[in-house]
Amino acid sequence: MFFLTELGARLKEARLAKGYSLDDLQEMTKIQKRYLIGIEEGNYSIMPGSFYVRAFIKQYAEAVGLDADQLFMDYRKEVPEVQKEEVAQSFSQSPSRRRMASSTSNKTMEAMPKMIAGLFLIVILVVSWTLMVKKSGENPDVADNSDKPFEYAQNNANKDQPKDTADPTNEEGTETDNEPEEPIVEEPIVSQAITPGAVNGENTVYEVSGTDTLNIRLVVSGDTWLGIRNEATAGKRAEEQITDRVYKAGEVVENDSTANAYARIRLGNSKVVKVFVNDVELTYAQDRTTQNIILKLVTEQQGQ
Repeated sequence: MFFLTELGARLKEARLAKGYSLDDLQEMTKIQKRYLIGIEEGNYSIMPGSFYVRAFIKQYAEAVGLDADQLFMDYRKEVPEVQKEEVAQSFSQSPSRRRMASSTSNKTMEAMPKMIAGLFLIVILVVSWTLMVKKSGENPDVADNSDKPFEYAQNNANKDQPKDTADPTNEEGTETDNEPEEPIVEEPIVSQAITPGAVNGENTVYEVSGTDTLNIRLVVSGDTWLGIRNEATAGKRAEEQITDRVYKAGEVVENDSTANAYARIRLGNSKVVKVFVNDVELTYAQDRTTQNIILKLVTEQQGQ
């Protein structure tokens, strides 16, 4: 039986904080579940070697938002060192890579004469086209003056004709009355404001003003734990508005929190989520991976 090491406990704690199960982590990292369990329990004997132990730990840490290099420094006594012979062996076990590289190189050398010939043909075509354009520019069309006498006669004919000063749109030739237009007074537009307020650990409060609605839209671009709850009141706990779970890239979450005038958004990985309030993107006040966004709708009546 194996027990959690300090490194394994740290990784497991970070995984649970993001709401990931071992199956979720297996899908994200493509590492087999039994290896993930081995990392958490410190059972490295089931791994193919020390090289894979460090590689799997690094992938695990990055998936749950931890700094892998810092972990290796903090728990260097728990992580086995990689021997040079093992690194060489891990690369020597992939002969298909060498064959693929060699095959690609041979194909490139075989195609090189054709590429050179094609390039030479393109250069010849470009030079020929350039010479043709230059030659055509040295022989401009000299028939441009043939129309000048006609233009002069036409201009003289126009001078002899009396000018009609009457408004063509007015048959009697009288001037139309130009009444001044009344200026249009535009009503001032009240713009929405999202103001960050109190910050307490993972919680940040934002006041939403200049609007009567609180429509929330979350655009997810990566795996993250996510949920929306209303405000807890006296004798009543906060209720789920959007089910807490792991959301995948491409999912869009929407909720109308106008009636509650309040919303608490739990983000396991804020780096992959864009928050929109009434179609206006919210700028995070904190640069934290895991955080809670608390929105409070401040109406005009409340502000008075």
